[in-house]
Amino acid sequence: MNTKLIMLGTGNALVTRCYNTCFALEQEGAYFLVDAGGGNGILTQMEKAGISPENVRAMFISHAHTDHFLGTIWVIRLIASRIKKGTYDKNFHVYCYEELSSLLQNFCKELLPAKLTKLFHDRIKFHVIKDGSCVEKLGIRFRFFDIGSAKAKQFGFRARLPQGRSLVFLGDEPFHEQNRAQAEKSDWLMSEAFCLYEEREKFRPYEKSHSTARDAGRSASELEAGRLILYHTEDSDLLHRQARYRAEAEKEFRGPVYVPDDLEEIEL
Repeated sequence: MNTKLIMLGTGNALVTRCYNTCFALEQEGAYFLVDAGGGNGILTQMEKAGISPENVRAMFISHAHTDHFLGTIWVIRLIASRIKKGTYDKNFHVYCYEELSSLLQNFCKELLPAKLTKLFHDRIKFHVIKDGSCVEKLGIRFRFFDIGSAKAKQFGFRARLPQGRSLVFLGDEPFHEQNRAQAEKSDWLMSEAFCLYEEREKFRPYEKSHSTARDAGRSASELEAGRLILYHTEDSDLLHRQARYRAEAEKEFRGPVYVPDDLEEIEL
């Protein structure tokens, strides 16, 4: 069975017509979440995608920006509630860097009922990752790396899928040269594309340490990726987003380009 990528959200921080970028990796009915967007909309997206909380085994949080981080509190609340009800019979694992782990636990202890946060460390386990940390979940081997963010500290990963293929997640900034060894020659490359290059004056991606679809295509070509997935976009023209972003990326990259909508599934 192939690993499935489910895009729970595809937009950047200030979108209103789609959800913030986050996704799930599914293997034989179990799920690994990557980020959770900016609020309890993550619960709606999970429900629409048919993801039962009882089958979510772990999650990775890339960084502390609100559009990636705040939804994690709702995921933890949901799973903790299911543990208390007796319907979630496994341990839930959360992976992130040390400062983010402390921030998340403190937020939860301030905002959630004590009966739920008492499950921390016993049933809900927080794991600190560092540059080069390796973890295996759902038969997928993750190697996390510090992306070298110009803003807040942030991590991406290279994943070895059970089928032998590789998936690289670059986070929500452009490719940084320091990560070439981790990012090059992947079967699947996931790259943010804040806007189209032709609209760079309107959306000003470079001021925010983001890239365009054209930039992402060029990076994918230089990194010799097999396929490119674009996400973390603006939402001004969702009806034509796929065609326009794909066309621009394909000017630089000759492999298949995917521009998924919210809830779209991709067989890896």
